[in-house]
Amino acid sequence: MNNRPSNRTLFLANVVAPLGLLLVLAATATPFLLMHTPWAVQAYPFVYGAGALVLLVARLFAVYPCEDMRLKRLHRLEKWSPLVFLAADFLLFYNPTTLRDWLAFTLAGAAIQIYTSLAIPMREKKLAEQN
Repeated sequence: MNNRPSNRTLFLANVVAPLGLLLVLAATATPFLLMHTPWAVQAYPFVYGAGALVLLVARLFAVYPCEDMRLKRLHRLEKWSPLVFLAADFLLFYNPTTLRDWLAFTLAGAAIQIYTSLAIPMREKKLAEQN
């Protein structure tokens, strides 16, 4: 079986997913950096949601063919971070005056993202060394 990702998967993983993450980052920084700008305060929940949706689409439609169960689990875990970001966006619309709730979910999604972004290349390197 071919263990190399397809061109579509590479495009989603290397172009679309980082765009979604950048939108989430920009929207997360907005309440702190542009808190006195009315249009930014009104728009950042929508930008955050758009970034989370773009990331979700990129993660769901990227297919990683691999035989290793740990690597499959890591790619499956990676798909949870946009779901956590969407939960944060729901809290952002539900109670926009309280920052702590959606920031907690944003940090949880970021922790998942950081863990998988470090663990997946390490596992792929280990598998490449074994072969």
